Amino acid sequence: MALTGTYTRSMDDKNRLAIPKRLCDEFGEVDLKGFVLAPGTNNALDMYSPAGFERLARKVSRQSSNRAEVRNYARMFYSRAEKVELDAQSRIRIPERLAEFAGLERDVVLLGVHDHAEIWNSSAWDRFLSDHNSAFDEMAAKAFELPSP
Repeated sequence: MALTGTYTRSMDDKNRLAIPKRLCDEFGEVDLKGFVLAPGTNNALDMYSPAGFERLARKVSRQSSNRAEVRNYARMFYSRAEKVELDAQSRIRIPERLAEFAGLERDVVLLGVHDHAEIWNSSAWDRFLSDHNSAFDEMAAKAFELPSP
Protein backbone atom coordinates (compact mmCIF):
# COMPACT_ATOMS: atom_id res chain seq x y z
CA MET A 1 0.00 0.00 0.00
CA ALA A 2 1.26 3.49 -0.77
CA LEU A 3 2.21 5.60 2.23
CA THR A 4 0.07 8.71 2.52
CA GLY A 5 -0.82 11.50 4.89
CA THR A 6 0.64 14.46 6.72
CA TYR A 7 1.27 14.23 10.45
CA THR A 8 2.38 17.12 12.64
CA ARG A 9 4.49 16.06 15.59
CA SER A 10 6.85 17.44 18.20
CA MET A 11 10.31 16.11 18.96
CA ASP A 12 11.30 16.02 22.59
CA ASP A 13 14.60 17.28 23.98
CA LYS A 14 16.19 13.85 23.32
CA ASN A 15 15.26 14.00 19.61
CA ARG A 16 12.58 11.37 20.08
CA LEU A 17 9.68 11.42 17.66
CA ALA A 18 6.42 9.47 17.97
CA ILE A 19 5.53 7.65 14.75
CA PRO A 20 1.77 7.47 14.14
CA LYS A 21 0.34 3.95 14.24
CA ARG A 22 -1.44 4.48 10.93
CA LEU A 23 1.85 5.35 9.24
CA CYS A 24 3.61 2.34 10.79
CA ASP A 25 0.78 0.12 9.58
CA GLU A 26 1.02 1.50 6.04
CA PHE A 27 4.62 0.27 5.76
CA GLY A 28 2.98 -3.16 5.63
CA GLU A 29 5.66 -5.08 7.49
CA VAL A 30 4.81 -7.63 10.13
CA ASP A 31 6.53 -7.00 13.44
CA LEU A 32 8.12 -3.70 12.38
CA LYS A 33 10.82 -2.92 14.95
CA GLY A 34 12.45 0.12 13.40
CA PHE A 35 13.37 2.16 10.37
CA VAL A 36 16.31 3.39 8.39
CA LEU A 37 16.71 7.16 8.33
CA ALA A 38 18.69 8.69 5.49
CA PRO A 39 19.34 12.13 4.05
CA GLY A 40 16.71 13.05 1.51
CA THR A 41 16.20 15.90 -0.89
CA ASN A 42 15.18 19.42 0.13
CA ASN A 43 16.97 18.89 3.46
CA ALA A 44 14.35 16.43 4.67
CA LEU A 45 15.00 12.99 6.10
CA ASP A 46 13.79 9.88 4.32
CA MET A 47 12.43 7.09 6.50
CA TYR A 48 12.33 3.55 5.11
CA SER A 49 11.25 0.26 6.54
CA PRO A 50 14.14 -2.24 6.54
CA ALA A 51 12.63 -4.03 3.51
CA GLY A 52 12.03 -0.70 1.74
CA PHE A 53 15.63 0.32 2.33
CA GLU A 54 16.84 -2.97 0.82
CA ARG A 55 14.69 -2.37 -2.28
CA LEU A 56 16.22 1.09 -2.62
CA ALA A 57 19.73 -0.34 -2.16
CA ARG A 58 19.10 -2.80 -5.01
CA LYS A 59 18.04 0.11 -7.27
CA VAL A 60 21.17 2.07 -6.40
CA SER A 61 23.38 -0.98 -6.98
CA ARG A 62 22.00 -1.32 -10.53
CA GLN A 63 23.45 2.09 -11.40
CA SER A 64 26.91 2.15 -12.93
CA SER A 65 29.56 2.49 -10.23
CA ASN A 66 31.87 3.79 -12.97
CA ARG A 67 30.05 7.12 -12.83
CA ALA A 68 31.45 9.53 -10.25
CA GLU A 69 27.98 10.91 -9.44
CA VAL A 70 26.72 7.45 -8.51
CA ARG A 71 29.78 6.65 -6.38
CA ASN A 72 29.62 10.01 -4.62
CA TYR A 73 25.88 9.73 -4.02
CA ALA A 74 26.30 6.23 -2.58
CA ARG A 75 29.08 7.40 -0.26
CA MET A 76 27.11 10.38 1.00
CA PHE A 77 23.81 8.52 1.28
CA TYR A 78 24.92 5.27 2.93
CA SER A 79 27.48 6.86 5.25
CA ARG A 80 24.78 9.09 6.74
CA ALA A 81 21.95 6.52 6.78
CA GLU A 82 21.24 5.01 10.15
CA LYS A 83 19.02 2.30 11.61
CA VAL A 84 16.74 3.46 14.41
CA GLU A 85 14.53 1.34 16.63
CA LEU A 86 10.95 1.89 17.71
CA ASP A 87 10.62 2.03 21.48
CA ALA A 88 7.63 0.82 23.51
CA GLN A 89 5.83 4.14 22.84
CA SER A 90 6.37 3.86 19.04
CA ARG A 91 9.04 6.57 19.11
CA ILE A 92 12.33 6.75 17.26
CA ARG A 93 15.37 8.73 18.31
CA ILE A 94 16.71 10.85 15.46
CA PRO A 95 20.52 10.94 15.55
CA GLU A 96 21.86 14.44 16.14
CA ARG A 97 23.76 14.62 12.82
CA LEU A 98 20.60 13.75 10.86
CA ALA A 99 18.52 16.21 12.88
CA GLU A 100 21.10 18.88 12.02
CA PHE A 101 21.10 17.89 8.33
CA ALA A 102 17.33 18.41 8.17
CA GLY A 103 17.31 21.48 10.42
CA LEU A 104 14.84 19.71 12.69
CA GLU A 105 13.56 21.62 15.66
CA ARG A 106 10.72 20.85 18.03
CA ASP A 107 7.93 21.05 15.42
CA VAL A 108 8.22 18.54 12.58
CA VAL A 109 6.00 17.09 9.89
CA LEU A 110 5.94 13.46 8.78
CA LEU A 111 4.76 12.81 5.24
CA GLY A 112 3.75 9.54 3.63
CA VAL A 113 5.39 9.58 0.19
CA HIS A 114 4.49 6.38 -1.65
CA ASP A 115 7.25 3.94 -0.59
CA HIS A 116 8.82 5.91 2.27
CA ALA A 117 8.07 8.67 4.73
CA GLU A 118 9.78 12.03 4.98
CA ILE A 119 10.53 14.04 8.11
CA TRP A 120 10.59 17.81 7.60
CA ASN A 121 11.19 20.83 9.77
CA SER A 122 7.67 22.24 10.03
CA SER A 123 8.67 25.72 8.78
CA ALA A 124 10.59 24.23 5.84
CA TRP A 125 7.53 22.16 4.87
CA ASP A 126 5.32 25.25 5.02
CA ARG A 127 7.78 27.11 2.74
CA PHE A 128 7.87 24.15 0.34
CA LEU A 129 4.09 24.14 0.10
CA SER A 130 3.98 27.88 -0.40
CA ASP A 131 6.63 27.73 -3.14
CA HIS A 132 5.12 24.76 -5.02
CA ASN A 133 1.35 24.76 -4.46
CA SER A 134 0.60 26.94 -7.49
CA ALA A 135 2.51 24.53 -9.76
CA PHE A 136 0.64 21.40 -8.63
CA ASP A 137 -1.41 21.03 -11.82
CA GLU A 138 1.69 21.38 -13.99
CA MET A 139 3.59 18.85 -11.84
CA ALA A 140 0.67 16.43 -12.11
CA ALA A 141 0.63 16.70 -15.89
CA LYS A 142 4.38 16.03 -16.06
CA ALA A 143 4.17 13.16 -13.58
CA PHE A 144 1.71 11.35 -15.81
CA GLU A 145 3.34 12.04 -19.17
CA LEU A 146 4.08 8.91 -21.13
CA PRO A 147 7.75 8.33 -21.94
CA SER A 148 8.72 8.89 -25.55
CA PRO A 149 9.03 5.70 -27.62
